[in-house]
Amino acid sequence: MKALRMLALAGLASSMALFTSCSTTTGGSGLAAYHAYDRPTKLPKNPSAVRVKVSLSKQVAYVMEGNDPLLVMPVSVGAPGTSTPSGSFTIYNKEQFHRANTHGYAYSGNQVKQTFLAKKPAGWSFKGTPMPYWCEFKANYGFHTGWLKHHPCTHGCIRMHENLAPKFFRLVKVGTPVNISYSQPEDSTLGNISLPPDSGPLPDYAGSMYTGDGYFSQHKKPVYN
Repeated sequence: MKALRMLALAGLASSMALFTSCSTTTGGSGLAAYHAYDRPTKLPKNPSAVRVKVSLSKQVAYVMEGNDPLLVMPVSVGAPGTSTPSGSFTIYNKEQFHRANTHGYAYSGNQVKQTFLAKKPAGWSFKGTPMPYWCEFKANYGFHTGWLKHHPCTHGCIRMHENLAPKFFRLVKVGTPVNISYSQPEDSTLGNISLPPDSGPLPDYAGSMYTGDGYFSQHKKPVYN
């Protein structure tokens, strides 16, 4: 999520420019436009035929049923040095209310600090970073809700927009194949999609959103075609 920017290694910005996208931002700018962003989605006729393909260079995920796209969505992938693993995987764990084990938020009264569990101030409580709609495809790597940027920025996980994560969660199941590659055949035909505003300049939510349960419900009600 956006708050994890504070934990990223310094000096990655220039190397992130190695990844580009032909997609364009639409719907204006600002937090309201970010909240309004959505992508058309349809349910599969045969859930067992669903597969996921991720293009690292485009930062786009394709949820396909055969040759039929069910959901084409922007994602944020791993930054150089903390890259998203490429290869063929299978979703083997789904958890709607997942939290990280090692990083998150220390809190005491009204004070909230984003930190690692190992660096939690003495006497403070701690809750792991919320990663709603977690779909794990490799140990400690998964799809989950998080702030989207227009360049690779994560520690290896694949972030989804808050309004698209619950849709993705419904479309896939334990056993759904996932292919992650620098590019995908669909890039030229399906990949030039509109993007939400880059979350970088946007204000973050209050710490209480993350220490409580608010972030797990921070999305529009999913609508399917």
